[in-house]
Amino acid sequence: MTTDLIAHFIGGIGLFLLGMRLMSEGLKVAAGHALRRILSDWTRTPFRGFLSGILITSMVQSSSAVTVAVIGFVNAGLLTLMQTIYVIYGTNIGTTMTSWLVALVGFKMDVQAFALPLIGLGMALRLSDRGGRRGALGESVAGFGLFFLGIAILKDAFGEVGAQIDLSLYAGQGASLLLFVGIGFLLTLMMQSSSAAMAVTLTAAAGGVIPFEAAAATVIGANVGTTSTAALSVIGATSNAQRTAAAHVMFNLITACVAIILISPLLDVVELLMQHYSPQAGVATRLAVFHTLFNILGVMLLWFTTPYLVRWLERQLRSADEDLGRPLYLDNNVVTTPSLALGALLMELSRMGELAGGMVRDLLSSERSASSQLHRDCEVMRRLQRAVDEFSVTMQRANLSTEISDDLPVALRISRYFEEVADLSLKIAHRQEGLAYIDDPNLSMVLNQFRGECVGVLSLLAPPDEFDPTGVGQAVQEMEQHYGELKARLLRAGADERLSLQDMVSQLDLHSDLRRAMEQMVKGANRLYEFGDLASRFKAREEGEGGIDSEVDGGT
Repeated sequence: MTTDLIAHFIGGIGLFLLGMRLMSEGLKVAAGHALRRILSDWTRTPFRGFLSGILITSMVQSSSAVTVAVIGFVNAGLLTLMQTIYVIYGTNIGTTMTSWLVALVGFKMDVQAFALPLIGLGMALRLSDRGGRRGALGESVAGFGLFFLGIAILKDAFGEVGAQIDLSLYAGQGASLLLFVGIGFLLTLMMQSSSAAMAVTLTAAAGGVIPFEAAAATVIGANVGTTSTAALSVIGATSNAQRTAAAHVMFNLITACVAIILISPLLDVVELLMQHYSPQAGVATRLAVFHTLFNILGVMLLWFTTPYLVRWLERQLRSADEDLGRPLYLDNNVVTTPSLALGALLMELSRMGELAGGMVRDLLSSERSASSQLHRDCEVMRRLQRAVDEFSVTMQRANLSTEISDDLPVALRISRYFEEVADLSLKIAHRQEGLAYIDDPNLSMVLNQFRGECVGVLSLLAPPDEFDPTGVGQAVQEMEQHYGELKARLLRAGADERLSLQDMVSQLDLHSDLRRAMEQMVKGANRLYEFGDLASRFKAREEGEGGIDSEVDGGT
């Protein structure tokens, strides 16, 4: 290969990758709100989720971008793991659109005749509306032009290389096909774009550089390589993110194994289809058909086993997050979408509230509590509180509205309320271990009444969408009255020597801590209710305005 050919090859790939990035990012910004609505509203059934995956991936030309987006959605609680997997099935079909664009446009039209005008038109739109939706759309149009310009350069480069290099000797069966599968995987891994790897493969095959069967094996490898972005994005992430990425990898690996085993029959089917529908179709079109065919086959094989796959993943990937206190909903993939970020923060804070309330409830159910369990719960609470802090700081660094930035400290205050409840619960458990038995029936009755009032207040601390501030306020007033009566009875019992001075002080300190824990629980629940109202109002306003969202960064 001459220096000129190498320059053309590198330049063609560079233009293609730049075009893909501009096209993907521009479309995500221009249609971000619509894409989010499709993912959140059109995935209620498996088939609709599957169609959503096809549609969005075809629009943004980035299966990895959509996969990373749904990872964020499942962490934000907008999608279940089951819904997400069906969307991923759709993304694998949608990503074949790149093969079809290359085959039907890149090889059958005068690319430069419309690529250069598209670049000019796109940049004109971009300059006329910087930062707006029209500008983002112009960016995607310019990217579309660069995409095809890169294909044209690659096509010319491979056309000359094909006359000089013959790889047919390496395109037999068995290990040689696996070699080309590995080449496809490495191409995608290096360029972080299965679409770019697919374009290189199609243009190389059309230029005669690699035989048809070897090109088909390379396409299989590129299809597996597209999982690398999702796999890398969940390193150290939540278990929900790991389950989603694992499902993506498993689907692509199973599909690839089936395609390799059945490669000869599948290629025969492709030839039959082409002879019947398009006898004059070239190698690129045949590879596009093969790419689509084996992905459809993979979906058909796994469609009805998905519920079993979900249950298996939930059993296998759970301890790292749930047991060690990692957040279940906070994910940086949604931090730039305000309504999703606020919703994720709300659910994680609600989870903290449930954990804190459960600790107090366990203490009230008996006079003694497992100290080891409380220590573990306190450590979980501290981890969650740090995660909320870090997520809030990340949100503040994003370009969010002043209203959201001003209200983020509320989230930090809520997490600290619940963390203090956890610390007080551990303190109360230690106090209870040294308490003497009270044999005064009247005093025991007052103690039990106060504890009963605490349980009643906890039962009213419902999730934000069911919270009743008035009812909670009335219950708190009754609890305070019983606390005052309890305190007076304990002091009187100590004065009458029905309780030793040490026991009286211990009981007063214990129930003072319990009262403080209840105050913090109520403050946290009230603030959580206000924060939930803020998140609901912002989401309603955003949907009403149809604002611009930037879902994720990435581009495969």
